[in-house]
Amino acid sequence: MAQGADPDRAEARFHLFDTAIGPCGLAWSAAGLVQVQLPEASEAATESRLGRIAAASWSDALPPDISDCEARMRAYFDGVETDFSDITLDLSRANEFTKRVYAELRKVGWGQTTSYGALAKKLGEPGAARAVGAAMGKNPWPLIVPCHRVLAASGKIGGFSAYGGRATKRHMLQLERADADGAAPMLPGLFD
Repeated sequence: MAQGADPDRAEARFHLFDTAIGPCGLAWSAAGLVQVQLPEASEAATESRLGRIAAASWSDALPPDISDCEARMRAYFDGVETDFSDITLDLSRANEFTKRVYAELRKVGWGQTTSYGALAKKLGEPGAARAVGAAMGKNPWPLIVPCHRVLAASGKIGGFSAYGGRATKRHMLQLERADADGAAPMLPGLFD
């Protein structure tokens, strides 16, 4: 995608890199991380989705903080306990409620889970579980803002918008040894 396609992100860049689950991508601006892309069906699909959604152009020159994020993502998918809570995000497109949801969710660490309702209560908005779910569905930073750690109130896996859906979410939780409902994956995910 041509640089300048989005005036708010005229300086946005993106980069793909290999992980144990396939090619992942990062997009960034001067303000921080714009988007994380988990693998799609192919490397070309991953690159296309990241470039299109982030309105960014390709770069092999990574700032130190983005290079560090890449290294942490590789470690995570290799099964190493990894913390992403200090990664700087470009929150310029998030509304105030969504910013609060993401900030609270980033406190949920490796191997821990929460629910949409529990997050809403922690925000002081106990009736906002659906709004929390909507924020999770639009999360441009899966893994960094760990929406895979948010379960349905019943403790079941719930949805996941990355390629592979619930199976991918379940595998990520299993990687952290925090499986939600213990059921076998229904569909192939990133780890299959």
